[in-house]
Amino acid sequence: MSSVNNRAQIPIPGRPGGLGGGPHGGPGGGPGRGAIPIVRAKNRGATIKRIWAYLNRQRAGLIVVYVFTALNAIVALIGPYLLGTAIDTAVIPGDWDKLVRFCLLLIGIYLLGSVVAWVQAYVMTSVSQNTVFELRRDLFAKYQELPVQFFDTHSSGELMSRATNDIDNVSNTLNQSVTQLLNSLITLSGSLVIMLSLSLPLTVVALITIPLVLLASRKITGLSRVYFKNQQRHLGELNGFIEETISGQKVVKQYRREEIEVRRFRSISGELNKVGIKAQIVSGLVGPVMNLINNLNFALIAGVGGWMAFHDIVTVGVIVSFLNYSRQFGRPINELANQYNLIQSAIAGAERVFEVMDMPSEYGDDKESKLPRLSGEVKFDNVSFGYKPDAPILRRVTFEAKPGEKIALVGPTGAGKTTIVNLLTRFYEIHGGNVFIDGREIRDLDKNALRRQLGMVLQDAHVFSGTIRDNIRFGRLDATDREVEEAARLANAERFIARLPHGYDTILESEGSNLSHGQRQLLTIARAILSDPAILILDEATSSVDTRTEMQIQHAMKTLMKGRTSFVIAHRLSTIRDADRILVIQNGEIAEQGNHEQLLALSGVYHELYNSQFKQAIQADAI
Repeated sequence: MSSVNNRAQIPIPGRPGGLGGGPHGGPGGGPGRGAIPIVRAKNRGATIKRIWAYLNRQRAGLIVVYVFTALNAIVALIGPYLLGTAIDTAVIPGDWDKLVRFCLLLIGIYLLGSVVAWVQAYVMTSVSQNTVFELRRDLFAKYQELPVQFFDTHSSGELMSRATNDIDNVSNTLNQSVTQLLNSLITLSGSLVIMLSLSLPLTVVALITIPLVLLASRKITGLSRVYFKNQQRHLGELNGFIEETISGQKVVKQYRREEIEVRRFRSISGELNKVGIKAQIVSGLVGPVMNLINNLNFALIAGVGGWMAFHDIVTVGVIVSFLNYSRQFGRPINELANQYNLIQSAIAGAERVFEVMDMPSEYGDDKESKLPRLSGEVKFDNVSFGYKPDAPILRRVTFEAKPGEKIALVGPTGAGKTTIVNLLTRFYEIHGGNVFIDGREIRDLDKNALRRQLGMVLQDAHVFSGTIRDNIRFGRLDATDREVEEAARLANAERFIARLPHGYDTILESEGSNLSHGQRQLLTIARAILSDPAILILDEATSSVDTRTEMQIQHAMKTLMKGRTSFVIAHRLSTIRDADRILVIQNGEIAEQGNHEQLLALSGVYHELYNSQFKQAIQADAI
């Protein structure tokens, strides 16, 4: 997918070039705030339309937001006019009663403005959060529809970034920019109209500094953008170094590298410190420069206005109102410039999200939705496959598994053992040849229906957050508590579960860290038993456990394999001696096949592998 290279550069936590802090402000952000680097979308118009389609689902809330945003802007425009009128009609004539009435009216206006602003912000927060909720929900749902190949070619950090950082960018922009843009446009146009009605000469004076504001903003943000990109790069390097060092603490301590790692940290952190200071200094110029230009404008208007008042061209109240409106006129320009980078970044982030949503679902080509119970007959007929077109993994693989047979796949790492089961589960589609299940071409079978009758127990015993009961029930969500407990008993997991503080209701910690690897593996076997698959795949399920635990798992797997066609990938050849057929995979081809005794009699590849493991076991016992 081309998006890997062209995507918006939203960094990823814990990776080089990763995210180390929140988004920065842009022009007009004031001292201490940085500029958001502009990340341009490839198809801005189409992306905005799609975001608007999500926003439009909150139509009632949007109408309320528009109305209250307009009211907020109008209330802000009324205040300066009343202030100038009060000076001309109450302060200068010395009409105390009229002045009190004006003061009370101004207080009421400003209180109304505060209430209106709060309601607008409250409703807009709800609108933006509901919109982002639907966007994130649709993205996560899309992740569930994408093939395994997609996840093999995209890092988990990148996919997490799309679901978190990119969508958070959209959320922040919706929450701030939608109302800010409308408010700024109304305030800008309203201030300009009132300024023109008050005094055309003073309006011309007020507009003189606008080009200076735009030029200064562009120059400063352009320079700060470079420094902030470097800051993010160094920040990502620091994040990656910290993650690497913390995850490898045992190795660091074993080789007593603590001081060296501290020196490396100081070096990387020092570079970040230098570029960070430069970025903050440059971005910090925005506030002072804008204040300088605005104050110059204020002084210029005051000077010209004073001269005009001295010659009775305008009143003092008009000058006071005009000065306030000139402030209001300049503020939206700064805010619009400030929102530009934020909007650009959000659009680019949304585009990354929509790129995923537009990918074809792996279930799009399914031709059937129902599949009767499989007997488990599997046939590979001259199958060829490669994860990359120019790098074949399997070459003309042909074999047959009869219902209920145990088929073992052995061979060196990278020979193609796991690839065979990846094709059987349709995680990948074959490039040449055919795979048949119960005499039917696998590509004619519905993937959901097919996988519902496949069970897998992998080397990496993956468990989810929740209770032990929930993790076993993951195999079949409609299973009763009694069925869950029976599956645990058949998997030899009942004993250790009974010793846990809350039994089946024990909450598993992150990645099941409060269980041993063997215990987690027994849970995955119980999960597979509960799913009652017709075809079973065991991928090196005992390779990472001790001998005693291996015996428990082997016993549980024998229970699981009864009456099912089973494919077992194993490095320990002693675990598959009882297989009905052993396929020896070498360089993507089946070098030998037969049962244990037949292959030993051939004195070929299997014989050599078996003897080498046997000798290693003897040497290990001797040590």
